[in-house]
Amino acid sequence: MLKNNLSNPRIVGEGPHLRKGEIAVNICSPDIDDVPTRSEAEDAVSVLRRWVRAGSANDLYEFSSILQGIAGPELNRVYSDNFVADADYVQGLPDLQNGPASLIRGAQQHIQHVGISNFRLPIRFQTRDNGPLQLETSVTGSVSLDAGKKGINMSRIMRTFYRHSEETFSFDVIERALDDYKTDLESFDARIQMRLSFPMRVESLRSGLSGYQYYDMALELAEIDGQRHKIIHLDYVYSSTCPCSLELAEHARATRRQLATPHSQRSVARISLLVAPDSSCLWFEDLVDLCRRAVPTETQVMVKREDEQAFAELNAANPIFVEDAARLFCEQLKIDQRVGDFRVIASHQESLHSHDAISVLTEGPTFEQTSLDPRTFESLFHIG
Repeated sequence: MLKNNLSNPRIVGEGPHLRKGEIAVNICSPDIDDVPTRSEAEDAVSVLRRWVRAGSANDLYEFSSILQGIAGPELNRVYSDNFVADADYVQGLPDLQNGPASLIRGAQQHIQHVGISNFRLPIRFQTRDNGPLQLETSVTGSVSLDAGKKGINMSRIMRTFYRHSEETFSFDVIERALDDYKTDLESFDARIQMRLSFPMRVESLRSGLSGYQYYDMALELAEIDGQRHKIIHLDYVYSSTCPCSLELAEHARATRRQLATPHSQRSVARISLLVAPDSSCLWFEDLVDLCRRAVPTETQVMVKREDEQAFAELNAANPIFVEDAARLFCEQLKIDQRVGDFRVIASHQESLHSHDAISVLTEGPTFEQTSLDPRTFESLFHIG
């Protein structure tokens, strides 16, 4: 503290009070102009957070302008239509996914599938009976990720696939797209799955009418440890009449002259098969025909009275438990030399019970699994 009586200025030690003739002068310490330490800044932030939690809405609104000033100049909030991202600008953009392994969060573990699910576009497919057909297709593309890599550039999944999107698709085209995935994303394993709703014109049983039946199908190509697997999936929808219920209804008629009807229900079988290596083309239509031979009670499209009566007769001639369905599909799949390993998942969505009857049958190691997805059977619900 600097004390001053006008006749003899002098500096004395600090005291609690000023004596007569003394004045107080602030002495500026050089430390005050130093840049705060990180610890001091964190303490200040902690104090600010406590104040924010306790402050009123009006206090926070008024204080926001001060915070903006601290953060730097106010940002432009108007989108620029004229800004051009030239090569130098793009080169300078941050790319976290291609960063070093030090950026990895969690365990540095190999990931089997990383990619994009359900990007949609129109794709042409070659058909057995009607030439090329363009259909809306949902694509899932993924690659493996090494333990030491942070991630992948997801947009490359779509951009790589789009290079082939104007071709008429077959497994040969999918293989070329898969090759590009592995090159563009520097991956060892890769997978492409293409889901679509495939239309086929179906004749009525007796009236001569016809209409389009749509089949949920998927083509899948997976490369794992250098081995490629071509897989086809089909959901086949049919009517199942309970054999036990049919016999009970007939018993009531025969013994008591009591009219009774057996219960039947819409049912779904999901057929998944591995295309045998070096086999001839297995068309979508071929797989549908195979299912019809196994279980002929496919749901109908165009129906008049004579067709409805015919369908009742067809169901009575082919009563079927869910166990029967799995084995009948299995029988036909084993006959076809183009089919390798396969799986049949059948769901009879009971009209008698408030639950469904289900069965799963696999042939070969491709589709064997210890655990089933908890929603596997729920996904077999067919929406017309």
